[in-house]
Amino acid sequence: MGTRFQLGLATAATALLALGGGTSMASSHREAPHITEMPKVDATDFYMFRSYAPGREGFVTLIANFQPLQEPGAGPNYYTMDPDAIYEIHIDNNGNAVEDLTFQFKFINQLVNGTGLTVNAGGKVLPVPLRQLGPITRVDDPNLGERESYTLTLVTGDRRTGTRAPIVNAADGSQFFRKPFDNAGNKTLPNYEAYANQFMSPITIPGCATPGRVFVGQREEAFAVNLGPAFDLVNFVPIQGGAGGFPGGITQSPDNHELIDRYNITSLALEVPIACLTGTGNNGVIGGWMTSSLPQAKLARPNPTYETPARHGGAFVQMSRLGMPLVNELVIGLPQKDLFNAAEPPGDAALADYVTNPTFPVILDSLFRAPVNATLGTNFATLAPTNFPRADLVATFLTGIRTLNQQSTVTPSEMLRLNTAVAPTPRDRQSPLGVIGDDLAGFPNGRRPGDDVVDVVLRVAMGRLCHPVPINGTPTQLGLCTPAQAPTGTVNYTDGAPTGATTLGTGFPYLNTPLRGSPRPQDRP
Repeated sequence: MGTRFQLGLATAATALLALGGGTSMASSHREAPHITEMPKVDATDFYMFRSYAPGREGFVTLIANFQPLQEPGAGPNYYTMDPDAIYEIHIDNNGNAVEDLTFQFKFINQLVNGTGLTVNAGGKVLPVPLRQLGPITRVDDPNLGERESYTLTLVTGDRRTGTRAPIVNAADGSQFFRKPFDNAGNKTLPNYEAYANQFMSPITIPGCATPGRVFVGQREEAFAVNLGPAFDLVNFVPIQGGAGGFPGGITQSPDNHELIDRYNITSLALEVPIACLTGTGNNGVIGGWMTSSLPQAKLARPNPTYETPARHGGAFVQMSRLGMPLVNELVIGLPQKDLFNAAEPPGDAALADYVTNPTFPVILDSLFRAPVNATLGTNFATLAPTNFPRADLVATFLTGIRTLNQQSTVTPSEMLRLNTAVAPTPRDRQSPLGVIGDDLAGFPNGRRPGDDVVDVVLRVAMGRLCHPVPINGTPTQLGLCTPAQAPTGTVNYTDGAPTGATTLGTGFPYLNTPLRGSPRPQDRP
């Protein structure tokens, strides 16, 4: 695009926004109508990447995040997991879109002595309304009255009928793991990082010669998104501004973060040796996704107890599903959002039209084309890509890119795909734009916590892969579409919320220590 067109696009965007046009372009983590009713099983983000901490390059890190928008200090109940649910991470290592390995988490919540903590109140010993009574520094601290634990099971084959085997703590052989209390604040938890690190456990995985690691607990949200303004009819110009950028375009700034530095999340994190995930006779590319499921039937009790507030029964039904980011937010149409959450990858063909003929670029074109033509005196037929069906999006979301992360057997289905033969990029050298930023170890070749998936998805949706992509510094045409079919494919679309690996942890579980409930930082509302 020429400079005259670029400047005109920014000006037209400003004019359009003044008229109140817009569309959402980010994830709220509440991406389907039904899941808003069940926050404890709401899948928010899935990460799958070659571990890049020094000495851990032979492992893959899997992180499944649940329970969105956790307010720091949201006591007295905080954010326990649902003991009636099962939470799962699935791996397909042969390309048939069916899970070959499933890591299944099941939680158990218990009150100490069946009552929780008690005090003598005027001669009567009664349970207190709080989960804690005093500072907490260790796993079985007597000042904590509720203990949350979980089992971890490896299911080989079908998630419900396959072979099940317990994953045990490699240190003591126990089948039960503990989850730390959420970060209530400094008076309760004087050193949360040291406390939480005690819950990181080495694990023995059946059939795996090398131990892995597991951690489940609250972390700081790492998803970079300009959430509120995006849903306020895109209340910004979604093109990179600042020095050398578009006049009027949004400038990258931490002030645009709506989740980072404001909310926490619950992470289910695993570090697994590569050889234990890839299987044999395959090309080293694995597919992965996360799900949560609940029993089919629920009957509210008129006399609920802590242990049984309701009765559950029947087969487990999938409530939430997530592989690639932003699919249910920006790709799937509103009538099918709940269906997508319930579907398994082999059934994705029923929703393929949303990928081959995406609606989001059409919306952007309808909002921007007339102002652009009026501003420039031009007659652009479209600003959106014209290569239908969208082979570039099919490769990104459904099949993997042939020269990067496509499995030897190709079954179109939505999941993250990771080529485990691509060496991890060291933390300080990672590009938040992943593959389109000349970093083949990043999104959409898996996903790391520091990958700016909002910006990448925006640019790919508008045709970035139709133009040459830098691979090891050399512009390379992927052959999925042509530059002429993506007239705005090189525009730096962005929501202005920056991210990067250097803002996160140096090693497993990579996501930062959760924000404390008290004292509240002065710079956080």
